[in-house]
Amino acid sequence: MASYRKLKTGWKVTISKRDSNGKLKQVSKNGFATKNEAKMYAAKIEAQQFGVIQQKKSVPFANYFYDWFLLYKKSKLAKISQQRYLIIHRAIQIFFGAVHIKNITRQEYQKFINWYGSDHAKDTVLKTHRIIRSCVKSAIFDDIISKDFTYNVEVTFDKSRNVTVEYLSVSEIRLLAKNLKQKLNPRYPSRYMILFALYTGARLGEIQALTWDDIDFEHNTVIINKSWNYHEGGGFKDTKTESSNRVIRLSDNLLDLLSQLKQNDPKMVFMSDFGSIPTSNAVNKTLRSVMKDCSISKNNFHFHSLRHSHVAYLLYQGIDLYAISKRLGHSDMTTTAKKYAYLIDEHRAQSDDLIESAINNI
Repeated sequence: MASYRKLKTGWKVTISKRDSNGKLKQVSKNGFATKNEAKMYAAKIEAQQFGVIQQKKSVPFANYFYDWFLLYKKSKLAKISQQRYLIIHRAIQIFFGAVHIKNITRQEYQKFINWYGSDHAKDTVLKTHRIIRSCVKSAIFDDIISKDFTYNVEVTFDKSRNVTVEYLSVSEIRLLAKNLKQKLNPRYPSRYMILFALYTGARLGEIQALTWDDIDFEHNTVIINKSWNYHEGGGFKDTKTESSNRVIRLSDNLLDLLSQLKQNDPKMVFMSDFGSIPTSNAVNKTLRSVMKDCSISKNNFHFHSLRHSHVAYLLYQGIDLYAISKRLGHSDMTTTAKKYAYLIDEHRAQSDDLIESAINNI
């Protein structure tokens, strides 16, 4: 497999392969005028080597997973997401050692999940399992193995590590919004960002990346088509998924508040008076301070929890799940239903009470 990097002297390509003992070997060359020239060189070398993954079916699981990550995933992922894959790779190394992927059974993989889940929360184990299963499916397509040893495995986890987040009630949402509006100062955009999250359900990175060109004051809309790479010091990047690119309707109230920020910067909506966009730490610190002023205490509540609160408020107002899904930037309602199942169940209970009351009046 090949990786590419642009240097001052031109494009550099690194071709990787493993020998019969599973040891990683690399060949590098730089000075290519274009990336396509580097790709052509890599294709020639890889053709001579018969490919890294395909050269030998008998490959250790840990090696195959790492090669798969480099070839199919790394270039698409932010550094923080790449780190998750490397942590999983390390766990596979520790548990399976040099065991070849073709020799792993469902029983052995279940033992791995049991071992990994013994000191990890449910969400972490589920994400790990989904990533490994994707890798195993790739191995089947590559004709490395013939059966999916991750199929129908029971996910186990440490219940004591599950984090329970308490969300805002409708009255608390209104109280929080009221407090935020009373102490707005355009020099410090964090309060405006919290209000924007409450009003739209947008993610932090999407909010940080907003420019004035994204907001249509005439038609009351905002275009969300990029995100802010706050994990790596800032700068634009793609949205979380393709479906995250969307247009959201904004209220006149929110637009009036946003217009107060125009004095700060001609391009970025949430640029502070000091020439920087508030970080995750900054907005979360402000959020905790405002909640304290409102005497609102919620376990593990943070900026992203405002997205959940937005959903709760829309459900309370009787907004259709399909409309909520599109507003959040989910690819379909199934994603929304799974993510916010606990809120939907609460809303359904309220609806059932209304249905029962209505039927009793027949």
